[in-house]
Amino acid sequence: MSQITQRKQDHIDAVLNDPQVERQQSEFDSIRLVHRALPELDFNTLDTSIEFLDRRIALPFMIASMTGGAADNLQQINRHLAEAAEACQVPMAVGSQRTMILDSSAQKSFDIRRYAPSVPLIANLGAVQLNYGFDLDEARRAVDFLQADALYLHLNPLQERIQPEGDTNFAGLAEKIHRLTSELEVPVILKEVGCGLSAADIELGLQAGITHFDVAGRGGTSWSRIEAHRADNNLGLLFQDWGLTTLESLQQARDYQSQATFIASGGIRNGLDMIKAVIMGGRLCGVAAPLLAPAMDSTHSVITLIDQFKQEFATAQFLLGIGQADALHLNHSLVLSQNTAR
Repeated sequence: MSQITQRKQDHIDAVLNDPQVERQQSEFDSIRLVHRALPELDFNTLDTSIEFLDRRIALPFMIASMTGGAADNLQQINRHLAEAAEACQVPMAVGSQRTMILDSSAQKSFDIRRYAPSVPLIANLGAVQLNYGFDLDEARRAVDFLQADALYLHLNPLQERIQPEGDTNFAGLAEKIHRLTSELEVPVILKEVGCGLSAADIELGLQAGITHFDVAGRGGTSWSRIEAHRADNNLGLLFQDWGLTTLESLQQARDYQSQATFIASGGIRNGLDMIKAVIMGGRLCGVAAPLLAPAMDSTHSVITLIDQFKQEFATAQFLLGIGQADALHLNHSLVLSQNTAR
């Protein structure tokens, strides 16, 4: 088994076996919404669909990046997720495809377009790899193999610092990202992995031609703590709660809403969290960790959980008196009070 595939297995083990990897610090409970006792709506006619990457999706929900590699269980996880994405008509992002570029035997875990023929799929590479020999060719390979609608470039400086074999040269990346966005045929989405994006990060991204961002804030899965399981120091535990929460990152993004599309991920654990994230500026919400155990079981288990998110989201939408999900975005009239991320 390659080093990268073993690392993916270690990550899964940490998520499943260390309950403190889930930090439960998303702060979505700090937002109170305005209940409508007379919503003037028929629940059965609610429209939860939105547009994303030029396609209509059933819900502002995305199966966020998880895994991939040269192991049968990783292939099964991605197949179950892709089949569920198609059944539920929601987009899916894959884990880092660096593993398939370095090890062709890992390609099978990313061969998922046949299971999800009609929904947006998002390829994925680490932005820092642009400083370690990757360029437009590798980005195109990742996109073409997945037949993807967009490419995630993930930013993970904390994870790379804690990771024993981490790549920590993040110097000059903005210029290289700019060159990539100007030549790649699909949109590039700049994504953190659990520490959030600041206004300064967003501005650099905009200057580099980025029009989509995934803020991926602190509050859910701590990759710093996950990597602490594999490191021989205490840095991962010290920094396990480092960064901006998803709500704080959406606040940082407020002045840039007219210039880009923002995805909210990080600590979103139910449909009520989702609707609050959409109201605060996320066009849609990424969910990963809650789907891991279901994906290890079956496609049906993943579908069941996504449907639960949908029912929770639709119930909140109904109780807010909003018939179309598009009308939720940045609708601050729906917020009664907010104690954080002002």
